[in-house]
Amino acid sequence: MLRLLLFCVTLILCLTACQPGETSSTTISETPFAPASAQEKTPAELVLDQALAAHSNGKYDQAHYQFVFRGKTYTFYNNGGQYTYTLTHEKDGSVLFDQLVNGEFTRQVDGSTVSLSVKETASGIEGLNSVIYFATLPHKLSDPAVNLQLSGTDTIKGQAYDVLDVNFNKEGGGVDHDDNFRYWINQETHRIDYLAYDYLTSGGGVRFRSAYNPRVVDGVLFQDYVNYKAPLGTPLSDLAAMFDNGDLEKLSVIATEEVVSIQ
Repeated sequence: MLRLLLFCVTLILCLTACQPGETSSTTISETPFAPASAQEKTPAELVLDQALAAHSNGKYDQAHYQFVFRGKTYTFYNNGGQYTYTLTHEKDGSVLFDQLVNGEFTRQVDGSTVSLSVKETASGIEGLNSVIYFATLPHKLSDPAVNLQLSGTDTIKGQAYDVLDVNFNKEGGGVDHDDNFRYWINQETHRIDYLAYDYLTSGGGVRFRSAYNPRVVDGVLFQDYVNYKAPLGTPLSDLAAMFDNGDLEKLSVIATEEVVSIQ
């Protein structure tokens, strides 16, 4: 009799706890597991995607090119997440060959590897990264250390632009992670026609670049730039109007020459 009473009490408790629409904490759900959907892209990421398509249509990830910049020969080879950058030039009668392979830097002088100080290594890495960064814009803007923000629109020379602001995380952002960049992306062509940046090294500065001589080499767009200077401390947001008004000082020409695709 006692056993029957205990069984009835247990049955009543279970029926009471598991009302329709509720599930006991020990019940295994029969609903199939559905992974969370991919996070939707931000407006800034969508603008960057359009620029990447306009500049290379996905070819940056498997790109192998050579070019000359200021008398020195550079190459870059991208293979998915792997990369190799090189620089070859003559100095004091010797041939220097710098190579950066997935973050590892080496230097050869007349074919022999030489030892470098920490400062020399950092300088070599920064020099190679900087030249390749600008030559392959906007490829590196998709790196994990990059922070993107869509900052409205601007009009330059009567053309409408999406304005993309960029800064970097300290982790993975390189020695110049404190630099700030602004890109003006043509709303019709989705190409970067103008860019600007500020920096803190060597006393700091503010620069604005205007693209010219666009040409497509085996599916990848390369551009040259006229480099302008603004007074130290000028906000990047002021530079479009200053350029339109002729208030920027021309400094130099940034020309990527003899561009060839290496098969």
